Amino acid sequence: MTPTVVLPVIIGGLYAAGVYLLLDRSLTRVLLGFLLLGNATNLLLLSTGGVAGLAPILGYAEPGEMSDPLPQALILTAIVITFGVSAFVLAMIHRSWALARNEAVGTDEEDRRVAGRLGTDADELDPDDLAPDDRPAGHADSLSPRRRPTVDPEVLADDVDLPLGGAQ
Repeated sequence: MTPTVVLPVIIGGLYAAGVYLLLDRSLTRVLLGFLLLGNATNLLLLSTGGVAGLAPILGYAEPGEMSDPLPQALILTAIVITFGVSAFVLAMIHRSWALARNEAVGTDEEDRRVAGRLGTDADELDPDDLAPDDRPAGHADSLSPRRRPTVDPEVLADDVDLPLGGAQ
């Protein structure tokens, strides 16, 4: 059998289109990109199986004439995983549309602020040297006094009926 270049080109095209669609902010395009990646992976696994052979379970063929069942099992697993992730992304699209009437992912301002920093390695950063707005959330003075929550220790939540101090 002579190998052809058609199947690798199709697989490469599906992978390229899938990655391109995954990089979009629209969740519908992300779903389509993921489906293309799943199909490209199935074709890749199918092509690794080699030439079609006789069924290995029947036992009337020589070992060299049997087809390899492992790629078929991997393809079934990939189909199930693709279906599960697709159902999850569809649920996210539905929820996003129901809440905001928009299924595109918005811009995260915190990500933009972090991306705008100078190119410094995280190991070189000392939280005390950063401006108060750039300090991590766990730092002692990461919250400014106007944003620091004021909590009265004598007041409990509405759903707690226990007396203070644990006394009965």
